[in-house]
Amino acid sequence: MPSKRIDPPGGRRRFLRAPFLVVLALLPIGWALLVPTQGPLAATDDDTEAAMRLANLLRAARSVISSNQALINNPDIGDKGLTGDTVLADAIVIYKKQTGEDPADADPASREGKLLQAQMNAIRTVMDENQSTINAPGVGFKGFIPAVFARLVNETFGATVGDQAKVKVTAPEALVRNRKARPDAWETEVINTDFLAPGWPNGKAFSQMVDVDGKSAFRILVPEYYGSSCLSCHGEPKGEVDITGYPKEGGKEGDLGAVISITLFK
Repeated sequence: MPSKRIDPPGGRRRFLRAPFLVVLALLPIGWALLVPTQGPLAATDDDTEAAMRLANLLRAARSVISSNQALINNPDIGDKGLTGDTVLADAIVIYKKQTGEDPADADPASREGKLLQAQMNAIRTVMDENQSTINAPGVGFKGFIPAVFARLVNETFGATVGDQAKVKVTAPEALVRNRKARPDAWETEVINTDFLAPGWPNGKAFSQMVDVDGKSAFRILVPEYYGSSCLSCHGEPKGEVDITGYPKEGGKEGDLGAVISITLFK
């Protein structure tokens, strides 16, 4: 168990340990608070739990899209049956299997309950708004990949919750393909100083209370790693153009490939 680490005034660092995660894998996710935060900008266990549940549900929904890529890109099938309700239901099954919880059980009057409901609604909305793309007859690769799905869900979620919370999938800057996903200064520092540091344990997340545009906020980053299914687009040979039209990064299984960034405003 790591020793306590304290930053200069402005926030203490907290560390969470999770099992090895990969970007598209269907693996259980666990975490445990190791170092409490104190002071006027203190985070609470509720902050951590709410943020991790949002990360878990996004990951579960994204894995549904990953597991259905062959179906989505099948030019011979029109209606794929991947409606908003269907994808959300499948995501909840995965989420419950991984966590032992049902996101629908969260108190609808609580902040966490409202955020989870907004995320579930965003999953439905994104799927329903993209039916014409997903079901386009005679078209192979649709471009509706897990990364695109996650970005659309996060954007729809953000439009609903406003200044309450923000969810984003980013990565080390050299790996970012969409400019909207570029890490900000805080994310960049954590990625470079902690996640890419030799000896940083796989799956260990990072959280901190910080000031964001003059507002107190709880921020957490959850690292994700390339799995074998990721390497068809992100693996070797480096520079070869993949099916999405981007050059491959030359990544290897187990390399840091993405980071889920969640901000909860106080």
